[in-house]
Amino acid sequence: MSDPQKFVPFVSPESKMAEFTVRALIIGLIMCVVLGAANAYLGLKAGMTIAATYPAAVIGMAVLRLFRNKGTMLEQNFARTVGSIGESVAAGAIFTLPAFYISGLWRPFFSTSHYLTATIILIVGGVLGIMFVALLRRVMVEDATLPFPESVAAAEIHKAGSSSGTGSKYLFGAMIGGAVVKMLAEFKLFAETWEHFIAFARKTITGTAIPGEGGILLSSPGISPAYMGVGYIIGPKLGALNFSGGLLAWGLLTPIILYFLTPSMTPDFLAGWAAYLMGLDSTLTQGSATARVSDPVFQMYAVWRYIVKPIAIGGMLMAAGFTLFKMRKSLIAGIGRSVSDVKKAASGSAVEYARTEKDMKFMWVVVGILASAVVTFLVTKFIFGTSLLVALVAATVLIILAFFFAAISGYLVGIMGSSNNPISGLTLTALVVTALILVAIGVGKTDAGVAAVLGVAAIVCVGAAVAGEMLQDLKAGHILGGTPWKMQIGNLIGVVIAGAVMFGVLHFLNQADIAQGIKEGYDGGFGSPKLSAPQAGLMSMLSQGIVGGQMSWPLIICGMMMGLAFILMQVRSPMLVAVGMYLPLETTFAIFVGGVVKGIVDMVSERRSFNSAQRARVENVGILLAAGFIAGEALTGLAFAPFKIAQVNLWRIFDKAPISIGLLVLLIISLILILVPIRNAGKPDEPAPPAVSM
Repeated sequence: MSDPQKFVPFVSPESKMAEFTVRALIIGLIMCVVLGAANAYLGLKAGMTIAATYPAAVIGMAVLRLFRNKGTMLEQNFARTVGSIGESVAAGAIFTLPAFYISGLWRPFFSTSHYLTATIILIVGGVLGIMFVALLRRVMVEDATLPFPESVAAAEIHKAGSSSGTGSKYLFGAMIGGAVVKMLAEFKLFAETWEHFIAFARKTITGTAIPGEGGILLSSPGISPAYMGVGYIIGPKLGALNFSGGLLAWGLLTPIILYFLTPSMTPDFLAGWAAYLMGLDSTLTQGSATARVSDPVFQMYAVWRYIVKPIAIGGMLMAAGFTLFKMRKSLIAGIGRSVSDVKKAASGSAVEYARTEKDMKFMWVVVGILASAVVTFLVTKFIFGTSLLVALVAATVLIILAFFFAAISGYLVGIMGSSNNPISGLTLTALVVTALILVAIGVGKTDAGVAAVLGVAAIVCVGAAVAGEMLQDLKAGHILGGTPWKMQIGNLIGVVIAGAVMFGVLHFLNQADIAQGIKEGYDGGFGSPKLSAPQAGLMSMLSQGIVGGQMSWPLIICGMMMGLAFILMQVRSPMLVAVGMYLPLETTFAIFVGGVVKGIVDMVSERRSFNSAQRARVENVGILLAAGFIAGEALTGLAFAPFKIAQVNLWRIFDKAPISIGLLVLLIISLILILVPIRNAGKPDEPAPPAVSM
């Protein structure tokens, strides 16, 4: 560990510079909600989120510069800290809360009780993450063995922004572009995707051809600036891995299963399926339901949803276990570190520290942790309706798991950055451990047991996500000279605000997809083709499988064997392949196209022999554009959600929107992501900007 006396922050500890100001707090809270909502939209549709630290730093600096008093370095740091925490709350929300809907516990999704329960879950998880970070901060941020790559990048962005342009024009310009494209798609200037079913001809032993026995569904990439931005950020290799999962699902498993399943689709079988659909959707008539189940495209999606997706879930489960196994040394070190840090924090709480070393008082941290445990007990006992023993055990397990996973999450962020923090893997582990413990103490196959498992896992998930992001921001603040306790208080306010509004964002998206599904003939809501929520689907299946005994174990096991095969083949990211199988092909295809675009940018940079400074400028501009496209589409999608819920018929430019214009839009987005970064490479002798990692 480095000697804290030798470290000199950018702003000295003796400085009286403005930091926790009303305007910085308001700017941070607005970014917290906006970036959190954008990530909720993206995560539910694409199964992944982007780190908000860098966009929050750029936006915060740009907004503060609009004031006559441009804002101090510490105000910028404080606004970024509060603004980025919403993404962590959103990640915890989208990974877990839709599982209550998918598992059938919250149907309909919105009610006053569900809103209050979800808000309590998110706020308690966020508070726990911040409280445990207050205990762990000092040792972790001063540990020279933890590089905190994204924290260093964010701090350098603030330093560079104090004397030069911030590059905000690229971010805001791309946001406007993404918003315009989404608006034109909603007004039906172009089709957002194209599908075409090609039927196979199945021959019998005698050679007689039986037409229409199965087939394959061709699809275009989704015309989506957000998906393109995701692909650009994760790059060509990871984008290709994600797309390979889509090809496995839609090019192999779904067609071959439908090929052998079609002969069993007798009139009685289809009639029973139609009756099932009519039970789900009261607007369907016998004729419309029968026509739907007889449609081969519907049959393809049904096979994918009820057979292939459970296989993909098994693959995700195996991949999550393998990821944690690879990190076992880091995890063990994180657990050991967390235990020793609590002892140090408790014994050193009365020591007087410099401004840059002051955390929240230890007594208030303990009160916050105990209050979270009490609230969890009350929710589990009186809202979920479990027994007294189950509620006590759930609250106890929560505190233990939240503590260890907050420490582990912070440690992993220190090594790899929050973009690579395996929150879903940690949450899966917490869910499985909680479920097994509750089953061991006798929780029955009831909705209350499933709800208790999901509730504890959700709180742990939010706590781990918030802890990782908070430690990342505290490290950036450590470099810049921020005051830890002020940043912690700001984030407490941020998680309360984000927790209070995030359920409303999820409700809007869910209702809008249900309404869209009624119009377009698919089962809308969380878990649908257009609102996949892959992590929440996995949480739902695991909780029901372990507690409720409803898991499709044969399909899950097949998926686990497939995941093991990926591991033995040394696939770089088995989790990404499995997530690709879980998502619609149009989504993975568009992400892959974005990755190819990033590959082209890298190839051009290499051919033009750009030096490290030029490559850094290209990288920074490209990431700003990609992040802007994501935020622009996501926020516009949220703006249109109320119109879909209210069944408002928007103005349509074309009754049947052409895909050709959509493909042209995709080409324009690709050219922007290629040409703008390359043209801003600068001269070889210009100094390098701070490197940015998303």
